[in-house]
Amino acid sequence: MKSSQDGAVGTLSIGSLAARFGLATHVLRHWEAMGLLHAGRDAGGRRRYGADDLTRVATILVLKEAGLGLNTIRSLSATVDRATRQEILRPAAEELRSTIAAAQASLKLIEGGLNCEYEEVTQCLNYRRLIAERVGPEVQPESQ
Repeated sequence: MKSSQDGAVGTLSIGSLAARFGLATHVLRHWEAMGLLHAGRDAGGRRRYGADDLTRVATILVLKEAGLGLNTIRSLSATVDRATRQEILRPAAEELRSTIAAAQASLKLIEGGLNCEYEEVTQCLNYRRLIAERVGPEVQPESQ
């Protein structure tokens, strides 16, 4: 099972691991410096990665795609306690809910513009309602 690119049986070089996931090698070095990856070393001191490292890189990528930062991922990997995990993930979930709500509002506005029968989008009912909500109640002039 030895690959011509890899120096030890069942392990990958940093270049091979990076290529497998479409990453630059400096990304893996950075993750190692942050404590997210722990490469083994061969006799020449070169990094060697095994099956567990493949799983770890895939896990990091999935968590990054979910919107988590590397520091959060590191914190998650350092705990097995459910309460601590929830404490770490709760702010990320709240931020994601907020982002989703904003995206849904944006989509509603855009779809309203697509379906608007007026030539000028500012005349569309949905647009006018959103502007009125943003402006708030009318201010009455002060009497002198």
